[in-house]
Amino acid sequence: MSEKKNISRKPKKSSAGMPRIKTGSLGKTTKGILGGEMLSVGTFRFFPFLIYIAFLAFIYIASNYYAEARIRDINHLRKEMKEINYEYITGKSKLEELSKQSQLAKKLENQGIKESTKPVKTIRVAKD
Repeated sequence: MSEKKNISRKPKKSSAGMPRIKTGSLGKTTKGILGGEMLSVGTFRFFPFLIYIAFLAFIYIASNYYAEARIRDINHLRKEMKEINYEYITGKSKLEELSKQSQLAKKLENQGIKESTKPVKTIRVAKD
């Protein structure tokens, strides 16, 4: 009879006793990009992709700056609107105070115009 082969799928152990981890193509690519091997080898086949990634990063950063500027503008306009609203309310209350009958009588008294103390008489005309 022939010998049975070892069919178990256990990872092979390295000399340190730890199981070896297989690195796939993603790991090799990442190691090549981060390690600089891609540029040192002299192949620039990923160069257009890197330009594209840099362009997207630029757009992302510019978009964030633009959004922050708009938020600052909105906050500034809100503060300005509150101030204008407060001025409106203050002016309105001053106008109401000045337009009271007692206040008008005091102002017109200096000019010689006095408030009438006699009640108003109604004149009725009979229709024929």
